[in-house]
Amino acid sequence: MLVAQFSDLHYATSTLAEVDRCFGFAIERAIEARIDAAVISGDATDHALELHAPAVRALAQRAQQLARHCPVLLLQGTYSHEPPGTLDLFRLLSTRHPIHVGDRIEQLALTSDGEWLASGGWRFDSPPQKANLIISCLPSVNKADVAAAIDAANATEAVGEAIVSLLGGWSVVNRQARSTGLPTVAVSHGTVLGCLTEHGVPMAGLDHEFTTSSLFSAEASAFMLGHIHRHQVWREGTRLVAYPGSIGRLHYGEEGDKGFILWSVDANGASLEFVPTPARRMIHLDFDDKPDMEAVRAAAAQAEGAYVRVRWCVPEEESGTVDRAAIVAELAGAAEVKLEGRVVPVVRSRAGGISREHSLPEKVRRWAEATGVEVGGLLARLERMEAADVEEVVLEIARGESSVIIPEQVSQERPEDEPLATAALPS
Repeated sequence: MLVAQFSDLHYATSTLAEVDRCFGFAIERAIEARIDAAVISGDATDHALELHAPAVRALAQRAQQLARHCPVLLLQGTYSHEPPGTLDLFRLLSTRHPIHVGDRIEQLALTSDGEWLASGGWRFDSPPQKANLIISCLPSVNKADVAAAIDAANATEAVGEAIVSLLGGWSVVNRQARSTGLPTVAVSHGTVLGCLTEHGVPMAGLDHEFTTSSLFSAEASAFMLGHIHRHQVWREGTRLVAYPGSIGRLHYGEEGDKGFILWSVDANGASLEFVPTPARRMIHLDFDDKPDMEAVRAAAAQAEGAYVRVRWCVPEEESGTVDRAAIVAELAGAAEVKLEGRVVPVVRSRAGGISREHSLPEKVRRWAEATGVEVGGLLARLERMEAADVEEVVLEIARGESSVIIPEQVSQERPEDEPLATAALPS
């Protein structure tokens, strides 16, 4: 059986141009390959959509296009992207081949008549007579439901144990199918411990749904996963587990190609071909200081039609020196220019209690305590200024007899024939 797997389409108003172009390309390539079935492994939409949204119409048209060629399985993805009931609409589409919405734990048989036959419970007792393919479906797990039903502190552990038991239980039917020559597939939406995100970050921790050993315990020839936007593959003998990644490039910083998978599945194992889609190009320019305009100009040569993000980090006092207009002008050929400047604020220390002091000398002492400054000489000068007559202080400065205001170095630098600017002195 030749099965096309698409995942993480994320149809929405803001993503429509990118994902519809890439998904349309993928469908055409899959139909050219003469696939027997298609699987969309979760997150067909990006969030709750109103029925009249253009993204809803576009996704429905693509689903119909695919179902005109072969049976389609549409799996429930993350609830924040696909709220419960979002996919019910696709059950109503009139198509040449059926669209099955997988929103519960079950097993499916694709029959020789090209129809989907669902198990009454979580699995078949044995493979149906007319089956050409067995697919085990595990939609996105809602841990909140598990936490509500049991002690919330043990929800993660309970989900993990239930998934291990479920996958092991599917292996019974999959072994029976394999003994009769039927290919077997499992489909789910979740995170594998140790997998890499689209930004190259390993997913570590104890709250992820799967381990590779638990996935292989289902003994399906192919395990098709959604949720992670980076293509990656695990192998155990002839059996494979893989993410196709997202169909398009949705965020800055994503690594690797975007695409879908053409699976060739039989009773003994599987092979796959990853097919890249024409996802948009993104260029990232990151600077630790002000943007280097020479680097911006060099990047502009490759930026025609690309999406460009420029990031920089400057101190607060230099935030106004970044010429945003000049950066945008250099990258005029880009499809989009996103500017992200980070300003490091100046940290100012407050002198606690200074407002409660009544005299200026006490305020100065309080400030000195907060800043660690020696102010003995300053207080003496302040006392002299407060006690003496202004003209007397001016005459002392002119004669060089006072240390009240002008340091020796400054008075030496003043030319002898230059009159003292008494107007600048405090009154």
